[in-house]
Amino acid sequence: MRRRAVLAVAVLAAALTVAAPAGAAPAGADPVSCDDPSCVPGLTTGVVLGQPCQDTAYFVFGTAVAGPSIQPDRLVFCGSPRRYQPRYFRSPSMAGIKELGSSCAGYENWVAQAPDGLFLSCQSKNGAPRWSRGDG
Repeated sequence: MRRRAVLAVAVLAAALTVAAPAGAAPAGADPVSCDDPSCVPGLTTGVVLGQPCQDTAYFVFGTAVAGPSIQPDRLVFCGSPRRYQPRYFRSPSMAGIKELGSSCAGYENWVAQAPDGLFLSCQSKNGAPRWSRGDG
């Protein structure tokens, strides 16, 4: 059952990637009400974990098909540890689409995507959890 659910999410993500232009929300959708990866536009499909990638700021998420100890359809993101060449890593839990600077209480250490595709991370600043740039 779980495998079917994961497959359904992957198929939906692939459809959104093809159907929606970069940065666009699915037709009729309120991009801020998206709370999981299934409604996030711009996911890159067919990623190999550890494979080089280009952009660590916008539309960084994808779904993996292979790689060291990877489960198919696992959510990954493009990151650059210690400013080395960017590559795909397993993603922390994803909260869907959120607004930069808004409260992320309850999502500490999660990631999200802004409506314009910006990579976001939930971090506490001055004692308040806020969505901030994930590439910084």
